[in-house]
Amino acid sequence: MTPVSLRALTRTFAALGLWVSLSLTAHAATIDVAGVKLEDRISLSGSPLVLNGAGVRYKAVFQVYTAGLYLERKATTPDEVLGAPGPKRMTITMLRDIDSAELGKLFSRGMEDNMERAAFSRLIPGVLRMSEVFSKHKKLVAGDTFLIDWVPGTGTVLTIKGQVEGEPFKEPEFHQALMRIWLGPKPADNLLKEALLGQQKSGQQRRN
Repeated sequence: MTPVSLRALTRTFAALGLWVSLSLTAHAATIDVAGVKLEDRISLSGSPLVLNGAGVRYKAVFQVYTAGLYLERKATTPDEVLGAPGPKRMTITMLRDIDSAELGKLFSRGMEDNMERAAFSRLIPGVLRMSEVFSKHKKLVAGDTFLIDWVPGTGTVLTIKGQVEGEPFKEPEFHQALMRIWLGPKPADNLLKEALLGQQKSGQQRRN
């Protein structure tokens, strides 16, 4: 290889390294939601996901947790989210201490409130197992995070404080019922529903 071609090759690799570095920096952006940092892009089961929206769950005037919804592509309606075929993630980070068993009960009630009774009754075994998972942790404190992942071909995977809990919930209906807690006709928090659907700026949710 001649000196000229060697220098050209060196410049090419240098430029490529700079491009990769800039690309990684561009994709490493985070947003702040009530003091919780959420990445705008993640990977789940080998698929890149984008942050569809994020916000805060309020109980009266008190902040309870942040929630962020990740999808393969942006969606602005519950039907689009539920009908999306790829991996999905809901990430929840506590903003105050809460009894884990109580949180499990609230989730169960949220599922029941957003579906027909017959459909809910078919999911009761999974609902009971989910409640047992939360009960095992006794308490979630401010800063604790848990993930609700939908992985096609595997099911719904719960990860609490970095630990995968039990076997996946294989039924797609179970995951959709979970998503309706936040996106259904009777959501846990209407403003949070709007935030998760990208109908307001992530982190800009306010409550008087």
